[in-house]
Amino acid sequence: MKAQLVEKFRATYGRAPEICAYAPGRIEFIGNHTDYNGGTVLGAALDRGVWVALAGRADARRQWASDQRSTRVTSRAEDGAKRTGAESWVNYPLGVLAALPEFGVAAPAGFDFLAMSNLPSGAGLSSSAAIELASALAFLEMAGARLARETVVKIGRHAENHFVGVPCGILDQGVSGFGQKNKLVWIDCRGPIFAMVPLPAAAHFWIFNTHTKHALVDGLYAARHRECMTAAEALGVGLLVETNGAALTAAEANLAPESARRARHVVEEIARVAAARTALEGDDLVAVGRLLTASHRSSQLYFENSTAELDFLVDALVAAPQVFGARLTGGGFGGAVMALTSAAFGEIEAHAVAAAYREKFGATPEILHAQTGDGAALI
Repeated sequence: MKAQLVEKFRATYGRAPEICAYAPGRIEFIGNHTDYNGGTVLGAALDRGVWVALAGRADARRQWASDQRSTRVTSRAEDGAKRTGAESWVNYPLGVLAALPEFGVAAPAGFDFLAMSNLPSGAGLSSSAAIELASALAFLEMAGARLARETVVKIGRHAENHFVGVPCGILDQGVSGFGQKNKLVWIDCRGPIFAMVPLPAAAHFWIFNTHTKHALVDGLYAARHRECMTAAEALGVGLLVETNGAALTAAEANLAPESARRARHVVEEIARVAAARTALEGDDLVAVGRLLTASHRSSQLYFENSTAELDFLVDALVAAPQVFGARLTGGGFGGAVMALTSAAFGEIEAHAVAAAYREKFGATPEILHAQTGDGAALI
């Protein structure tokens, strides 16, 4: 892919790039909306992602191009304003540039920038974190800065929180930054603390992208964030990770029903992450699958971030004997479902699920047999 990136950069700007970087998308394996509540999560870096190429300019002009867009965006170093409409994709690398001084690094002034991606859009696989981390590595290299991987991850999250405007936790950037092939990334989001959990060889991931709306910045994600903070305040804790099921049950009668539902999902989801890690370490994919499906049911009932399309896919998948479990992956409100399957689940079975979905909704989901991959790096 690097050769294609260099070729595209030459075709766009008439010269070779000086720096190339890559960061993968990720699967949220389990731990739905637990990260910004201080909990734990498990995620997998994919073997697909975003590539960024960069070359400096002598002036303060910045040119932005993407293989996902037909037009180029031009700005100047002194103009760091947030973009709108068709140019809004630039906000992710712009947010990284805005974050760099917060971490003691002067942002590069002028440059030509190109992004390429082979991640399906709107699938909940966090192309946003991938472009943030690939951009961060490239900009840091241009600035001559050497920062710890954990700091690079924090720069990506800072960009998303403070510039893009999504109050996410560390899951997406953490998994994209620390991912390893054939392993899951476990994160204690209070540290954050990162650890690798081996993925059993028999495990296979299938992603079914509904292409239904998945726009986190339009308020739904932010609303759930506010509701969780409200629930924590009502429970007398700073974050929901600081309570537990027994305390929640005891206080439930005094909570607003909505607050109780949000807290119930988060508290029980954190417990499911711990149980999933134990089951993975014991190669018990049947137990892991049950936890994944339970996570989705909690999203349906308590967190209310699922949709009819996602629920249908989960129901169809868990009815198949080769599927251990299935759940929405990512923020929800549309997007994709992840299924954990055995090797016996293949294209025939996947397309049968897609056909049932098409009969129900009149549209065909995009199917991806996902593989794990390594984390962000200069290439």
